Amino acid sequence: MYTVLRRCSIVPVIVIDSEDSAEPLADALLAGGIGCAEITFRTAAGQRAIRRIADRDDFVVGAGTVVNADQVDRAVEAGARFVVSPGLGLDVVERAQQHGVAVFPGVASATEVQAAISAGLSAVKLFPAEQLGGLALINALAGPFPDMRFFPSGGIRPETARDYLDHPAVFAVGASWIVPRADIAAGRFDRVEKLTRAAVTAMASPARLPRTPHAAQQETPDAR
Repeated sequence: MYTVLRRCSIVPVIVIDSEDSAEPLADALLAGGIGCAEITFRTAAGQRAIRRIADRDDFVVGAGTVVNADQVDRAVEAGARFVVSPGLGLDVVERAQQHGVAVFPGVASATEVQAAISAGLSAVKLFPAEQLGGLALINALAGPFPDMRFFPSGGIRPETARDYLDHPAVFAVGASWIVPRADIAAGRFDRVEKLTRAAVTAMASPARLPRTPHAAQQETPDAR
């Protein structure tokens, strides 16, 4: 799964208010060039929205804002292929590992990175990335933890995302700006497609693995 998300590079972070928006939203993201997304558990519709698109073979969907083991169970039951948490909850990590589902817990310090390594992880979310210091913190953490890979999320903007993706310790960024909650609720999926296409074009780099809408079909996910 790490490789799938690295191919996507830009992982839309979605707050969704109706599961009926899930399928047209996935279509819009695919049309714009992104074949993955993190649908958060911040709303009651999150789990149901994951279920609506989990069986697609052209799209990978994960669950975000997962904060306890029960939510891991619910996410996996809905078909989530990966789990993202805002913090380092070892109950979340352990339950995801029991299910064999990739998990990216949030870290904010060297202590938490070290704890994540002890839990068997080699890739984590950095959250909230911008508020914590962004690339300066990643540079600091990459020294003592050269094998750890980061998925920064929180406060990242179109003008800063490319700088993150150019860092060798970063494999993907969380992107909320291409999936505005208001646009999803209003059914403005054409705007989501335009924002997605613009982001993919802006972030394209020959130094990174190619990003395609169908990356989900090209990689065999693993639980790490």
